[in-house]
Amino acid sequence: MNYQEALDWIHSLYRFGANLGLERVTRLMELLGNPQQRFRSVHIAGTNGKGSTAAFLAAMLQAEGLKVGLYTSPYIEAFTNRMAINGVDIDKDHLVAIVKKVKAAVEEMRNSNVGQPTEFEVVTALAFTYFAMAKPDWVVVEVGMGGRLDATNVITPDVAVITNISLEHTQVLGSTVAAIAGEKAGIIKPKIPVVTAAADEEALAVIRQVAAVKGSPLYQVDKDFTYRLQSVSLEGTVFSYKSPWRELADVRASLLGRHQARNAALALAARELMPLPFRERAAREGLLRTRWPGRLELSSRRPLVLVDGAHNPDGVLVLRTALQELLGGRRLHLVIGILADKAVDEILGVLVPLATAGVIITAPQNPRAADPNLVAELAGRYAGEVPVEVIPDVDLAVKTAVSRTRPEEALCVCGSLYTVSEARETLKILYPQANHGCDDGSD
Repeated sequence: MNYQEALDWIHSLYRFGANLGLERVTRLMELLGNPQQRFRSVHIAGTNGKGSTAAFLAAMLQAEGLKVGLYTSPYIEAFTNRMAINGVDIDKDHLVAIVKKVKAAVEEMRNSNVGQPTEFEVVTALAFTYFAMAKPDWVVVEVGMGGRLDATNVITPDVAVITNISLEHTQVLGSTVAAIAGEKAGIIKPKIPVVTAAADEEALAVIRQVAAVKGSPLYQVDKDFTYRLQSVSLEGTVFSYKSPWRELADVRASLLGRHQARNAALALAARELMPLPFRERAAREGLLRTRWPGRLELSSRRPLVLVDGAHNPDGVLVLRTALQELLGGRRLHLVIGILADKAVDEILGVLVPLATAGVIITAPQNPRAADPNLVAELAGRYAGEVPVEVIPDVDLAVKTAVSRTRPEEALCVCGSLYTVSEARETLKILYPQANHGCDDGSD
């Protein structure tokens, strides 16, 4: 088996869908010797900001000289991005060797009463097997979907983190904020501290109840840990931070947008709750060095070119605020590609009115991609006099948009992480001087 054959086998499991539940992954872990029990971890759930918070935390730990694993999804550049140690993706040959081991366990399960594992369950098994073999000091684990029945929930972390909660994946997780909060709060383990940046009172009530039942100490951003935004610019985000143990002024985070101050504060809170001495210098250095592709990522300054993978209503509202603060009066071109199972009309209603120069509707190479012609029809309702054009191929859409964007103008590629992933490949060629890398893994 070579690398491509390994990927083909992994992706062939897509047909089994997103079938939430812990019975299959628990059995798979047992057959693999329970690798999830052989490393210490922090578990991160939430609607938005999971990946950024995970990247901040991993970068802070790495700045302390620790060996840090990071498991995230989906990937931006290559499948190997999903499991990294100290910012270095798993080696392809190493992945192939682990795939062989996991595949044998999956084949053993096929005729069992628990059934066939899903693609995400298998990928999670690959990652946890990798980390068990590599022996990192800590692993930061991002939930795939929900939390309670997510494949990653076989771990028992030292700290649980819930970023925020809003409506998403309602067909799977529930149609109310309270129901979704119940799923996210499912990562809370007995007597393990949990910290959250959730602001919705309905969601907080659920989190408080679950934490109380499990005897888990609960800490909240805005209550137990606080922060104050100082500045937002294309140079990054500056804020102050206060906890029961310390105050930090002029904390600088490399990621763009005021929302990243909240994510960074949450990561700081999680770091303080870990059973390790807190090292301020390393924390500051880690936040300043964090890279997280596809999240208000800067590809060019003149013209200003940004890519962002926000793909749900709350996420695009955050993106809108960030663009309004960062554009500095520049005329804006948009390239938008959305998945059909997202709130397409709501997302367009937030993003399209921002465009003052033009809108190109595209579609990522994903079976879930929305028909760009139908998307363009919806986008036209919000565009006013701004032209809306369909260019289905992401590469051509980005090249066309770049050719039309004057040096004093701005371009944002958005709508889906899958769209952003393809767009980044084009932008790396058009703007090779930009930092398209990621020091701490990729989502």
